[in-house]
Amino acid sequence: MTPWEPNETGADSVRIPQEEERELIEIELLLEGMHRLYGYDFRNYALPSLRRRIWHYAHAEGVKSISGLQEKVLHNRSSFERFVQNLSIPVTEMFRDPSLFRMFREKIIPILRTYPYIRIWHAGCSTGEEVYSMAIMLHEEGLYDKARIYATDMNDRSLQQAKEGVYGIEKMKLFTTNYLEAGGTKAFSEYYTAKYNSVIFHPFLQKNIIFAEHNLATDRSFNEFNVIFCRNVMIYFNDELRNHVHGLFHESLSHFGILVLGSKESIHFTEFSDAYEPLDRTEKIYRKIK
Repeated sequence: MTPWEPNETGADSVRIPQEEERELIEIELLLEGMHRLYGYDFRNYALPSLRRRIWHYAHAEGVKSISGLQEKVLHNRSSFERFVQNLSIPVTEMFRDPSLFRMFREKIIPILRTYPYIRIWHAGCSTGEEVYSMAIMLHEEGLYDKARIYATDMNDRSLQQAKEGVYGIEKMKLFTTNYLEAGGTKAFSEYYTAKYNSVIFHPFLQKNIIFAEHNLATDRSFNEFNVIFCRNVMIYFNDELRNHVHGLFHESLSHFGILVLGSKESIHFTEFSDAYEPLDRTEKIYRKIK
């Protein structure tokens, strides 16, 4: 069993085994109930980070126990929806880790040029910044018209923001810096219109993007892809769920398809490690070979 951390109040830095066991039972019952009632499966998420988020939401709701939270979540749909939003907090930005996008432009774009049609899946796309980054790069490389980008996430609120393509203007300085470091060839401001405290990305970037809900824990493969991006999503999964998702990606990738993982993730120590060859070990870019 993973050692428990102190609770968010810091009041019980030493916890007795009986308390740990009771809390574990409460968490298991809550997650089982959510899966059976709503179809959302968090049962194989990494326990320490999951516990922190559960207690964070419980405190926000004024609930003193996980059993009390279970009553709210299982009897109130709006409470459940807020809880899911809390469990899937988006962390992303345009051209995040610029060196990855530069390497993709240099190593993978030439491969994609040889394809008559390109399908790319951004799994766990969050609020869409990574998806628009890909659309911009493909546009600059003259490949966007023959590409389809599938952007999926389990968080419908994040998906809605991604569809709208509206972001805070205060983020543009960082996004512009990332874009230039990633090898951008134009003025980044050409891709959006500023209005008050927000910017909206131009509609032509959305024309080949398909946004849809998809839960990596419970949903199946829905197409064959040349490229799959799934970055810093599986760090929240335990080994069982991580292997399940890698199986989903392996099934969904075409032969010689490209898998791009996050900086803290790896194909190693999974059941599919020998099915890929590394194209760039530093940037976690792999090619399916069997």
